[in-house]
Amino acid sequence: MSAAVQVRPTGTVGAEVMGTDLAGVTAAQIGAIKQAWYRHDVLIFRNQTMTDDDLLSFSKHFGALDPPPNQGAGRKSPPGYPDVYVVSNVLDEKGEPIGALGDGEAAWHTDMSYAPRPPDASMLYSLEIPAQGGDTWFCSMKAALAKMPRRLVDRVRNLDIKHDGTYDSGGYLRKGMAASDNPRTSAGTPHPIIIEHPVSGDPALYLGRRRNAYIVGLELAESERLLDEIWSYVDAAVYRHKWALGDLVLWDNRTTMHRRDAFDPSASRVMHRTQIKGSATPKRAVSV
Repeated sequence: MSAAVQVRPTGTVGAEVMGTDLAGVTAAQIGAIKQAWYRHDVLIFRNQTMTDDDLLSFSKHFGALDPPPNQGAGRKSPPGYPDVYVVSNVLDEKGEPIGALGDGEAAWHTDMSYAPRPPDASMLYSLEIPAQGGDTWFCSMKAALAKMPRRLVDRVRNLDIKHDGTYDSGGYLRKGMAASDNPRTSAGTPHPIIIEHPVSGDPALYLGRRRNAYIVGLELAESERLLDEIWSYVDAAVYRHKWALGDLVLWDNRTTMHRRDAFDPSASRVMHRTQIKGSATPKRAVSV
């Protein structure tokens, strides 16, 4: 690993990467960052000064850019930057939100898991943060799987979950979607419950989000019971990120979930996010 890149694990999931200026990152540093990313799943870079062009340039090292998701507030991007997604509670002069997800709690989720080919990665860069609240939590889905008893692993290893696309992680109805509280009929895409990371080969749970989730082929009551049991293991390894200005966090969308704490509605929070297109559909793990 490059001597210029130092990696300090958080002790749960993820690691802080030091010694890098992401606005001028070198090819050798990118190689070291990718090695650390495949090992730790979540990487934290502090004290960065990046324009949207810098953010896009760094993001492209991890694959093709994916456009912003359709959230309750629609697709929100800065003018001239359609591949940057604004997460914010700030309103413009017309009273319209400049970004998505507001100021409330965002439940545990995997970004765009309702899509046939969900994004491989997401990264979030802080531009304006509240004095308190708005922390982002990450959990390791590899650790969650490892914590599950063998009988449960064997029960679900060949099953699929339909990932609901009706609501975003803030609980808002996505623009253009019809409201639904029926997990069997709501819009979504099935994916294996246990997947294999395409690079590391590590197996991981792939849950997406709890609301309107459905295990394909089961009676609804059995699906709900089994999902509740599986979800009880997601806190096996959790990292809480308290944001500072200039933080950039990169996470692997295939092996982690994340959530956000609510914060004071009168405070401003502005984050710019990019995501990387899925390189493949989630693949069922062969060996668990």
